[in-house]
Amino acid sequence: MPDRSDASRVNGMELIFRETLRSDIEGLFSVRARTRENPISKEQLASLGITAESIAKQMASGRMKGWVCLDSSSTLVGFCNGDAETGEVLVLAVLPDYEGRGIGTHLLSRVVEWLQSVGSHTIWLAASPDSRIRAHGFYRSLGWRPNGEIDENDDEILEFESGKPLRS
Repeated sequence: MPDRSDASRVNGMELIFRETLRSDIEGLFSVRARTRENPISKEQLASLGITAESIAKQMASGRMKGWVCLDSSSTLVGFCNGDAETGEVLVLAVLPDYEGRGIGTHLLSRVVEWLQSVGSHTIWLAASPDSRIRAHGFYRSLGWRPNGEIDENDDEILEFESGKPLRS
C-alpha cells in the first residue's frame, strides 16, 4: 500500500494524517501517556518490552506499521499501529482535546486497510469490556464484535471482518 498523506479540515482546524516515521516514535509515547482513559507511561511500556528501539525494529522489518495525526502546529495528537504478522490493531490513542473529531476513526481505518492489504484475515484488538469506557462503544459502532475471548489483562478480544470497510 503506498504511503498516503492527507490534510483534513475539522471544526476549522487543519489536521494532517500520514504514515508513522521513525522520528515520530517519541511522540507516540507522549500521546499514549496522556490519553483520557488507560494512559500508559513510557516506563510502564518499557516494563512490557515496548521501547523506542523495539518499535523502530518492528517498523523497519515491516511487521508493524502505523499512522499519525498532526495538528496545524505539527504536534502529534493521535496515532494507531497494527501488526501484520498477527492481524492485531496494537494501539489507538488520541489526545483528550482532540477526541470526538473523527481522528480515531480515520487512523483506525488506515490501519485496518493496511492489515487487509497484507492479507490479515482476522483483524482484532483487545479492549475493555466495561461499557462505561469510551472505547467500548466506539469500536462496536464501527463494526467490531467480541469473539468471546478474554486476554491476560481481562480485556475482551474484538474482531473486525476482513474485507469490509469501517462503518462511520
